[in-house]
Amino acid sequence: MTRVAVSHLEKRYRAPGRDEVIALHDVGMTIEPGSFVTVVGPSGCGKSTLLRILAGTLERTSGQVTIDGRGVSGPTRALGVVFQSPVLLPWRTVLANVIVPSEIQGADKSAARRRARALLATVGLAGFEDRYPSELSGGMAQRVGICRALVHQPGILLMDEPFGALDAMTRETMNLELLRIWREQGITIVLVTHSIPEAVFLADRVVVMTPRPGRIAEVLCVDLPRPRTLEMFNTPEFGHHVTAIRRHFNGAGGLD
Repeated sequence: MTRVAVSHLEKRYRAPGRDEVIALHDVGMTIEPGSFVTVVGPSGCGKSTLLRILAGTLERTSGQVTIDGRGVSGPTRALGVVFQSPVLLPWRTVLANVIVPSEIQGADKSAARRRARALLATVGLAGFEDRYPSELSGGMAQRVGICRALVHQPGILLMDEPFGALDAMTRETMNLELLRIWREQGITIVLVTHSIPEAVFLADRVVVMTPRPGRIAEVLCVDLPRPRTLEMFNTPEFGHHVTAIRRHFNGAGGLD
């Protein structure tokens, strides 16, 4: 069974008076239900463009994108999206920020609040419901962003470099937190990252993209056991996967 299918995907940007930019060229992949897929590649290779097309917020030039067998032509409730920055509304409390998608979709307010409170408790933010974004650390704000993306119970979570702005220790903690949420929620996750170790640590499969125009150079299966632990970063098996990905960028531009 396939949850997400991408076939011959192409994205070209055309601006008056400027040369055409090919962001994505002949991209194809499939994603199974409940899997964790990471996408890694050099800056400007089209990773975020691919995620936006999957989310239905950016039109493709050509090719096919389907979710559960249906063509993607715009945003859908089947998806939740977590951005590079949590983009929380500063005038709304944590709880009020989390329920924004439910309000937009016209969901039952009481049920949305119960779901939001349960999610906040899951990520260790019980008691912070009435705080404001200015009172949160970076890691806490990103947890709120994840809760907001999950509040309407999507089957697929798309994440665009969600931990890139965090310090190393907080980033490791958030990686573990995300794996726990993925395991408990049973959702499908597609995460874009510049970090090869992060891509390997989180994923069942790592999609390796080439420099622009972005194409898929390899889809690497990660056979490390689950649940994953931070100690795995120091194992030969982990290093083997990291090295296998890095070889794609030797002499062709490194990762940021």
